[in-house]
Amino acid sequence: MKLRAGTRKSPLAMAQTYMVLDMIKAAFPECDTEIVTFTTKGDRQLDRPLDKIGGKGVFVTEIEQALQSGEIDFAVHSAKDLPVTLGEGLEISGVCPRGNYRDMLVTKKSVVFNDSDVFTVGTGSQRRRGGFARLYPNAKFADIRGNVGTRLKKLSDGLYDGIILCAAGTERLGLSLSEYEVKEFEHWELLPAPCQAIIAVECAKESKAAKIISQVSHKETMLRFETEREVIRLLGADCTVPVGAYSEINGEKISLTVSDGKGHFAQGEKEIEKRFELVKELTDKL
Repeated sequence: MKLRAGTRKSPLAMAQTYMVLDMIKAAFPECDTEIVTFTTKGDRQLDRPLDKIGGKGVFVTEIEQALQSGEIDFAVHSAKDLPVTLGEGLEISGVCPRGNYRDMLVTKKSVVFNDSDVFTVGTGSQRRRGGFARLYPNAKFADIRGNVGTRLKKLSDGLYDGIILCAAGTERLGLSLSEYEVKEFEHWELLPAPCQAIIAVECAKESKAAKIISQVSHKETMLRFETEREVIRLLGADCTVPVGAYSEINGEKISLTVSDGKGHFAQGEKEIEKRFELVKELTDKL
């Protein structure tokens, strides 16, 4: 049995794909796997913000087309990059355990800013800009694109005073940030994007790959993925809607925090099977 995995060529996308392959091999050692790489529109057009070139779908569309045509058997995505609506006949069949969801401010060594300082932060995310401005009212923002290594080099070269990264990305790449100052933010300080730090595996519905991926999927993370995806669906949250969402599971209950990107938070807790009603209740308050 052989499965072909589709992924972007970036170092982080490749690292995440190997994590999925390791999960498959652990459960199905007889399964042979192959990686097929793609350069998406989002990878090719690095000179413009995402919301100016098509939103979240710019990292996904070409790979979904390969999945629909049968060129690959499953696709590996950063879940926060998924568009509101998946391609026809496709589904998210499974997820890896969630990584470190926290956003973090990275600055040069021995450079630390307080909430009254004026400094320039590199980020293309409207959500991060809105949330960060609550913590640092005098901060200024400039767009930044490129993979993690490229962004760190731009910081080192002095193009920005600081940049905002997701902790999971640097951890999955095995990068040492010892030459930088790093401040991580808890979700109640800077709310992450819905599904941030979740690796999602997309398959054709009812396919051989879908059945295999569903068996290795991480159950708790899948519940959190579905809950936070419902926030995206209810708000139509593409790249132009700076919504944040973070869920946690405690026993048989799931708690959810939602923000509209302007500092307006809503929080609540419900039984797991009623999580979508909770999402609707909270998003109605924003």
